[in-house]
Amino acid sequence: MFADTMAWSSFSVDDPGRAERFYADTLGLRVSRDDGMGGLLTLHLAGGRDVMVYPKADHTPAAHTVLNFPVDDVDRAVDELTARGVRFAHYPGMPQDDKGVMRGNGPTIAWFTDPAGNIMSVIEEG
Repeated sequence: MFADTMAWSSFSVDDPGRAERFYADTLGLRVSRDDGMGGLLTLHLAGGRDVMVYPKADHTPAAHTVLNFPVDDVDRAVDELTARGVRFAHYPGMPQDDKGVMRGNGPTIAWFTDPAGNIMSVIEEG
């Protein structure tokens, strides 16, 4: 039934203005905003895949990763994002280094949150 459809993803934030600045200025994504829809954001990602980010007054961040950014070099991505003010998460019981990077337990990955507390990651390709 859905084999030929173009599915898309969405998640909520509590402050679309703050989220827009984070996604555009900190992460460097192309972001469009529809104020007629209450501040609905569209993150325009590589490959033509858009992600909808919608405002929700009673927003609660998901307890799982909502967006993964594949990169060639996680360490370089972590260093660049840290320089832009991003703080990387450290989870109890996870084998992460001081920068928050987990290696050797699946793909090399590091997690961070957006201003609304949504979990995202940089994950090393291949």
